[in-house]
Amino acid sequence: MSSHTSNDEFFTKLASLLETRQQKGHGSIFLTQKRLTHDESTSSKPADSPLADLEPPSAPLPILIRATDGNSQTKDRKKSEKIKLSTVVQPDNLESFYTRYAEICKQGMQALKKRDRSKRKKQKQGKKKAQDDKK
Repeated sequence: MSSHTSNDEFFTKLASLLETRQQKGHGSIFLTQKRLTHDESTSSKPADSPLADLEPPSAPLPILIRATDGNSQTKDRKKSEKIKLSTVVQPDNLESFYTRYAEICKQGMQALKKRDRSKRKKQKQGKKKAQDDKK
């Protein structure tokens, strides 16, 4: 697995990834985040407790942020390498990180088109009309 990038490098790569998806006009980008846990050796919690993982941590934990594109190597698609980005955010930097993260995600979503729901509305109206006619 590749090492984690710095926060600034993560933002530049994420912005370019979102831009390439906009230019292509299709594709998916998956954004995930999860809490990093401390090593078991530094843990002060009793190991014999069955619910040790559910106890709140004594100090704030860093967060792992990941971004990947939707490319996979299946038979149906062309073989292309999956882009994987990840960074670790320390608890002290969370607020400034999420502010910038939200700005970049909003910029990347500006080209999205609103879903055409006119067909669905027509189908619902047709079903309603048919039910009213039966009564």
